[in-house]
Amino acid sequence: MAAPSRPQFQLFSLEDDPSGLWIAEEGEEIVGFAWSWACDDIWFLAQLFVSSQRQGSGIGDELIRRTFAHAEHSRATAHALITFTFNRVSQGLYIRHHLFPRFPIYLLSSPAETLSLSQRSLPFELTPLSGEASDLGDLGRIDLATLGVSRTKHHGFLMRDGSSQAVGLYKSDRCIGYFYVKDGHIGPMAVEETEDVEAALAYACRSAAPKISAFIPGASGPALRLAIERKMRIALPMLFMSNREFGDWRRYFPRNPGFM
Repeated sequence: MAAPSRPQFQLFSLEDDPSGLWIAEEGEEIVGFAWSWACDDIWFLAQLFVSSQRQGSGIGDELIRRTFAHAEHSRATAHALITFTFNRVSQGLYIRHHLFPRFPIYLLSSPAETLSLSQRSLPFELTPLSGEASDLGDLGRIDLATLGVSRTKHHGFLMRDGSSQAVGLYKSDRCIGYFYVKDGHIGPMAVEETEDVEAALAYACRSAAPKISAFIPGASGPALRLAIERKMRIALPMLFMSNREFGDWRRYFPRNPGFM
């Protein structure tokens, strides 16, 4: 379910807002940690972990207390997270803190050689993005239309990191959407109009990587149907939880459960 990776986004978040990261130590051993970030009106719990040998000892309760204190300090009115569908204990914990289940998010994947790709013409032009101020402004505007907040600082991080290919979708010289691809994994992806979701996803799947994957919200029925028709399969079911509804999740696909 998880693979080792460089903690680049965690380090970015630590520099951006140190109060969002906490660790629990016993001697010289890290036995738990909590990581949350805030962006405009969204506070997001990216990770919460307690060593299995230390669960039930109060570490999780203390980490929760501190991470929700960060939520209050951020003054964001939307609090959210993405967790495993089968993680019943954690879901109960989050519900007690007024974060309620909203919809599933499915990780779908497929070997590239079995993926069925359409050759239909696209309703927009595709342009690589380089992180210029105009690019960041366009992506922030699209996020504002889909999520209700601008995530310009997070796009700046992705552009500087350079490990993902960023592509802008244009109609009549106007950027109407974007997607990132890293080693065949798509996300985040967002478009201004629901009618463009399927075409954007279909093109994003045209990657040279041996495996294609994406997190697709259950709220985006047409995108889910397209993915299944293209022979993608559900690899992992997850759940989006929040204290209130926000954003149009038919038009926004997360990068992963930590980045959103």
